[in-house]
Amino acid sequence: MRKCLMCEQVFTPAIYFAEIFSLKKYREKKICQHCQKQFLRLTGKQCAICSKMLDTGIICSDCERWKRIYQGDVLVNHSLYRYDSTFHDLMVSYKRRGDYAMREILQELCYEYLSKNKYDFYVPVPTSPEHRERRQFDTISAIYGDILPLTPILIKKEGSHAQGEKNKEERLKTPQGFLVDKTINIRENVQTGKILILDDIYTTGRTLYHARDCLKEAFHGMQIESFSICH
Repeated sequence: MRKCLMCEQVFTPAIYFAEIFSLKKYREKKICQHCQKQFLRLTGKQCAICSKMLDTGIICSDCERWKRIYQGDVLVNHSLYRYDSTFHDLMVSYKRRGDYAMREILQELCYEYLSKNKYDFYVPVPTSPEHRERRQFDTISAIYGDILPLTPILIKKEGSHAQGEKNKEERLKTPQGFLVDKTINIRENVQTGKILILDDIYTTGRTLYHARDCLKEAFHGMQIESFSICH
């Protein structure tokens, strides 16, 4: 038995036969089934490029814009959950209040999906130096560093304001805020030819496209995709 990180109630995690006989290391549940159900999966019709839920059509208006800007060279993004009030409250605790323990909830929400997908490099979107100093940890690396081998090759420029502090138009006009850390050693044993950029929330895609543009310098000819837990 353990205490749920969200509601603080004691619960007994469900264990399935497939987990018992799996060769993978068992990850103990951090939240109860009641709290787990509060996070709503992206379902139904979704944008073929960024995973956003759609009422009609195949591609959302934001991705149509990126298609025009990048002349068809769009960034495929994979997301799992809706960004709603439950997710908002979780991210306020994690990022604004700096509650480090909340990363374990985010890990639980994406671990199963990420464990089934293989890429050569997993590149986290870095936190700005100012926010990292205030929180004393990098919010994205803290989520994924326990479950994936990270290649932290991106550097966030100082003075880059967080996207959460901007409205949509301001986000879209944000200038390039990343640099490539040329001191990071890139392994040569490429197997899939694929790179996955890791973030927490997908809003307009501006941050991830900037990250992708930078990574093209370091990973010539490789396929670059992105993952965000929610959209």
